[in-house]
Amino acid sequence: MRTYLVVVDETPEAEIALRFAARRAVKTGGGVEILALIPRPEFVQWGGVMATIEDETRRHAEGLVTRAAGTLLTESGITPSITVREGDGPKVVREMIAANPDIAALVLGAAASGPPGPLIAHFAGTDAGALRVPLMIVPGSLDPDSLDRLS
Repeated sequence: MRTYLVVVDETPEAEIALRFAARRAVKTGGGVEILALIPRPEFVQWGGVMATIEDETRRHAEGLVTRAAGTLLTESGITPSITVREGDGPKVVREMIAANPDIAALVLGAAASGPPGPLIAHFAGTDAGALRVPLMIVPGSLDPDSLDRLS
């Protein structure tokens, strides 16, 4: 099954990328994989404090993908796969794509203005030719009607 990998965070552009991927999945009979990335925490000298920070960060990310999955199910009827991973964003994304041959595209949302986020900068720059799947960058300036028409 054709699967669209979407990296989500709390930005409006992530919501746009998720909507685009969901609509493409519906039209192509595919699925959606939602990935939330947890950055590696900076070292804290006291182990208990570090464990608490890591736990809170993971719970926050899990809540984020759960909300995104609920929105996706409500709007498109698709039940997505959900992954929460800690680590370097580009490395985790490459590992996910390598591990799942059903992933047909990486879908990222671009901010309506300003510089691209780190994943877009990486995959459209340094690693532009290294992915085994197309990179879809969804402009954050699209209104819902335009987004629906294009997807």
